Amino acid sequence: MQWLPAILILPYFIILLRTYKNLLHPVNYHVSSDPEIFVSVVVACRNEEKRLPALLESLALQNYPKSLFEVIIIDDNSSDKTSEITRLSYGIENIYTINNIGKGKKLALRTGISAAQGNLIITTDADCMMGKNWIKTIASYYETYKPDLIICPVKIKPSAGFLGKFSELEFMSLQGITAGTALSGEAIMCNGANLAFTRQAYLSHSKNMHYEINSGDDIFLLHSLKKEPQSKISWLESQDALVDTESPSTLKMFLKQRSRWISKGKAYNDIQTIILGIVTFVAILLQVSYMIAAVIAPSFIGVFLTLLILKSIPDFLILLNTTARYGNKKLMKWFLASQIIYPFYVLSVVFYSLIFREKWRINSPSPKETLSS
Repeated sequence: MQWLPAILILPYFIILLRTYKNLLHPVNYHVSSDPEIFVSVVVACRNEEKRLPALLESLALQNYPKSLFEVIIIDDNSSDKTSEITRLSYGIENIYTINNIGKGKKLALRTGISAAQGNLIITTDADCMMGKNWIKTIASYYETYKPDLIICPVKIKPSAGFLGKFSELEFMSLQGITAGTALSGEAIMCNGANLAFTRQAYLSHSKNMHYEINSGDDIFLLHSLKKEPQSKISWLESQDALVDTESPSTLKMFLKQRSRWISKGKAYNDIQTIILGIVTFVAILLQVSYMIAAVIAPSFIGVFLTLLILKSIPDFLILLNTTARYGNKKLMKWFLASQIIYPFYVLSVVFYSLIFREKWRINSPSPKETLSS
């Protein structure tokens, strides 16, 4: 009888193995000709005076005609010198600074995209850095395949200590699932730190962004687009299209960031995302429950080890593939320790999000007001 609940691990095992299968043969995209489309790079930032210069320097070094892209910085009510930094061009020919008409990243992006001149929008964050062929690769991919939304790869910068390595490994797993589901035509995740889409696609779906939630500017756009059968969503497999972003430097920042990610889950209406979320949470509860049971009663050790193996096999395969594609296989030495700690980490984040709920900043204008401004 003690084995019966363990059957609930099978949906997780099957879904993650399917995701891994999609990662086996991704087609690495290479630029075959110089794109000619005008691109708008949109960055929403708040109190980023220290990190913004590195981003602007990366954008200034792009191997793309300076006359064919613009950089729009939206200052989201900063209290530091962000607005002063954004007035410097750093050698970028077309750079503009706009004040957010409301508060929050979603309205900041809406403000910037509404003012953008390009049909192709690329969003990134102030703490990101990218290679010189970043814009060129994304623009070329768009001109070749004409997708409505392009999900691009993101990697967090290496940091010391177990927390840093755990963050990297967890982020790699999210990137693996992001790529695997997108390659199957069933994308469930994306990252606004490196996301491209048409201006029209965004404006057509921005009403579905859930402005009452202080997170999810990327995911809600993806899920809204998925509801249109004719929409085209692609994963761009290319090292040249990758951006590096910073990881949280402290445990508190880490938990706060992850709790924001979890907070938007209550508004999800994409069935594939909901199913994966449920089966993942069930797998985690099973692992924790049987681990505790095995400590109390040794007869449960066999069940616990079986659950751990069944959960670890697809996790290991996805991470092995993703770390290899990102050139960081050495991270796998942290896999076993992370696998044991991961269930407790997830429960801690859920508990943290319930206790320390981040309050939504009020008095923000409606999306219609932002668009008409």
